[in-house]
Amino acid sequence: MIRTILMLAFWSVMLPLAALVCFPWTFLTGNVNFLYRVAMWGAMTGVRLTGVQVQTVGLDRVDPARTYIFMSNHVSNLDPPILIPLIPRRTSVMAKKEVFSYPILGRAMHMGSLVPVDRGNREAGIAAVQAAAEVMRQGINMTIYVEGKRSLDGRLLPFKKGPFYLAMEAGVPVVPVTIVGSHHVMPKGRFSIKPGVVTVIFHEPIEPKDFGDRENLMEKVRAVINRGLPSHYQEEEPETPKDTKIHEGIRNV
Repeated sequence: MIRTILMLAFWSVMLPLAALVCFPWTFLTGNVNFLYRVAMWGAMTGVRLTGVQVQTVGLDRVDPARTYIFMSNHVSNLDPPILIPLIPRRTSVMAKKEVFSYPILGRAMHMGSLVPVDRGNREAGIAAVQAAAEVMRQGINMTIYVEGKRSLDGRLLPFKKGPFYLAMEAGVPVVPVTIVGSHHVMPKGRFSIKPGVVTVIFHEPIEPKDFGDRENLMEKVRAVINRGLPSHYQEEEPETPKDTKIHEGIRNV
């Protein structure tokens, strides 16, 4: 509990300081980069204050000069402040449209190219996909938690279809990401944080030429993220036709 309070206290102090210094600079210059760097430093520093150690695997697979959609599993409230600062260059996210109504914060979010989304409105969801594709055409990454909500037990939930419409629309590589360990340090439904190690695995990017159709891409991303989970959290992968023939051959021996 003390570690959680320490992190929140740090963010509570930092937020008004950022508002006093970074927001005016951002609004005067029209450049959000300084505010973004401060926010990323603050997010990661807050996590470190809790005693959580973050290690990465495969980050060298990501070319900082390219634009990607990062698709990740989601098991804890700590996932965003852990993952997003690790991503090379700026990344955008989709956020609830209500947050954009706050006068100063909403303006900063618009300048940061964050994408408002109304999850209860299908037409608005389509518009959000188109807006996100336009953001990526500007060279800004997109980070999406493809389950849409946090898992209670560390296993993968059904994936939302929107991120895969977006991938097909934007035509940029998809990087599957597996977050391991945040479920233990701060599971869904628990306020307190305990020290531990969180591993963020950046898998090999899936290039647009290898997407296939939307359903095929979803299956590929799910299979890759699933393989990065600890074995007791993995779901059994469906057999390929080749595997089925091998098993049939064994039964006939």
